[in-house]
Amino acid sequence: MTKKTQSTARGVALTALERIRQGAYSNIELDQLLSRTALKDSDRRLATNIVYGVLQHQLTLDYWLRPFVHRKLDSWVETLLWMAIYQYHYLDRVPDWAVTNESIELAKQWGNPGTRKFVTGVLHAILRQGLADLDTIADPTRRLAIRESVPDWLVTAFVDQYGMPKTAEILTAINQPAHVSIRVNPAVTSLDRVKATLEQAGIETRPSAIAPDALVITKGEVLSSDLFAQGAITVQDESAMLAVDSMQVQPGDRVLDACAAPGGKTVQIAAQLTNGRVDALDIHQHKTRLIEKNARRLHLADRVVTHALDARQVDRVFADESFDKILVDAPCSGIGLLRRKPEIRYSKRPQDSDQLHQIQLAILNAVAPKVKKGGIITYSTCTILDQENNGTVQAFLAAHPDFQLVRTATTRHVKDDRTTATLTILPSDFGSDGFFISTLKRVM
Repeated sequence: MTKKTQSTARGVALTALERIRQGAYSNIELDQLLSRTALKDSDRRLATNIVYGVLQHQLTLDYWLRPFVHRKLDSWVETLLWMAIYQYHYLDRVPDWAVTNESIELAKQWGNPGTRKFVTGVLHAILRQGLADLDTIADPTRRLAIRESVPDWLVTAFVDQYGMPKTAEILTAINQPAHVSIRVNPAVTSLDRVKATLEQAGIETRPSAIAPDALVITKGEVLSSDLFAQGAITVQDESAMLAVDSMQVQPGDRVLDACAAPGGKTVQIAAQLTNGRVDALDIHQHKTRLIEKNARRLHLADRVVTHALDARQVDRVFADESFDKILVDAPCSGIGLLRRKPEIRYSKRPQDSDQLHQIQLAILNAVAPKVKKGGIITYSTCTILDQENNGTVQAFLAAHPDFQLVRTATTRHVKDDRTTATLTILPSDFGSDGFFISTLKRVM
């Protein structure tokens, strides 16, 4: 790979996508490549668009590619062809000739003359013959899976849980661009002051429909703002804010955040305390340092105590009935985050939920004795798969008659017309991440 390969938007995109296919995280890998490459803003946007577009539509792109290739391809060649098809179909403002020429140039730089010739032939054939009509796929589940680029098993799981019309809405929503939302730190400032300061800096916002102390960024870069550096705001998805919002933390509470890193919910809890404290756990020491860094930036370090501890081992450190409230924001499949992390849809398997369900249940079982009688455990995940959500909650309740499920309530009365005690936010509900929240009260 030459330096020239990474000096163009498409070169950066190809490099990023190949590294993501090898296991790199999309946001981290792309950010690192862009920081090392002197691209103008329009090219940075193009590279970002291509990377996330290919990740979001990979199964669709591969379905369209298959009729034009009849042999196993090197990974980078396959990625390059996906990129070209994505640009042909989804980027109306980019002329086909520019896509074709730059794709052939990348094939020349990355491969040999034979590879360049093969890529040229495939691209010309695609332009001559066009792409397959997805509406000709007979099976409706398969058609939806290919159209929205979501594995068959996941579409089937959604259809079983939510029905076909709602599944179609969910899948359309996860392929929309993710927006940035911020939470105002009430320990430092107010929502009105933050909004006014951002407006003065040319950063446009709209109020959150579901989360208090929250704004959605509609224009501008907030991470480089003085407010972020000063700890007046933090970036957090609106749905994720609702877990702590539902806990109704009181100023003097002692709270356990059992699965805390990187600390977004820890500091949200801490901001509501005055003479209370939050104990934050993570199994890895380097992740507890991330929690501490977050707390320092937001001027909340005096309310947070971190522990490098597996939540399943809380008995080693904490006495029974130590906490007024416990948050278990559990390890999960992350299916609610597909808009932000499109690549995870291709790596997850049905059996992952089985394994995660057992881990989630083990954590709940371990922390249950640590909450006071009359206290609550808030169990939340960033998935919308029922086995990891209601399935885990019901298994816990079956083994713990001293707990009962109570209705999850939020400040903004989110989905108060629902018939369930638990709260599930779908990506199609409010344009935020998918999220699940339940409230477990210890009654004896």
